[in-house]
Amino acid sequence: MAFVPFEGFFREIGRFSQIFWRTLAWTPRRPWDLRELFRQMVRVGVDSLPVVLLTALFTGMVMALQTFTVLSRFGAERYVGSLVSLSMVRELSAVLSGLVIAGRVGSAMGAELGTMRVTEQIDALQVMATDPVHYLVVPRVWALTAMMPLLVLIADGLGIYGGYLVAVVLMGANPVSHMENTFQFMDLNDLSSGLIKAAVFGMLIALIGCQQGLSTRGGAEGVGRSTTRSVVVASVAILISDFFLTKLLF
Repeated sequence: MAFVPFEGFFREIGRFSQIFWRTLAWTPRRPWDLRELFRQMVRVGVDSLPVVLLTALFTGMVMALQTFTVLSRFGAERYVGSLVSLSMVRELSAVLSGLVIAGRVGSAMGAELGTMRVTEQIDALQVMATDPVHYLVVPRVWALTAMMPLLVLIADGLGIYGGYLVAVVLMGANPVSHMENTFQFMDLNDLSSGLIKAAVFGMLIALIGCQQGLSTRGGAEGVGRSTTRSVVVASVAILISDFFLTKLLF
């Protein structure tokens, strides 16, 4: 009985690996449903823009407010811009946006595909010789993988702007000095590492949401479980993968 939790864990790893490799295998095969791909890009990207931007703006503002108070004790408040910009670009924008998208998009994918599973729509696709991974999973995975870096890039800018508002407008920092220090210690590797993380997080969220949806069992109650597990598993996967990506990229 002690091995039952581990058995479930490795079963989920196996299902995830299977859908990952099937997604890669089906991606180059025709027909390519570009209309569905663009529709998913709008759903997961454009429709998620308000919540991502709101999260980034207030994260930058809170960081500037906290760090300005602490750094002013050492006479180093001029470095608030550097701290906020590097934190947002390298780490916070990607991770926080990933967690928000996991809650919004990952749950939606799990619920949508789970509903299709319990109502036998996926079985109907298989009867019509249409592979569910090719038709349902591939557009969702690549749409979110492509849109996440764009969302994070915009979040970077808005988070830095939020830090500027607090430091300059609220706390009275010198605007010229703040802007100079904001980009003084930032290089291309800082920006690219955050965007790479965003793409990986997007792929993980989509794959986990689709995998949980396709493996749904038990009617409406099973759809609810799949929705919850999509968010929880994707959020944990983001935090774990973030550590290894940080170790690899830096």
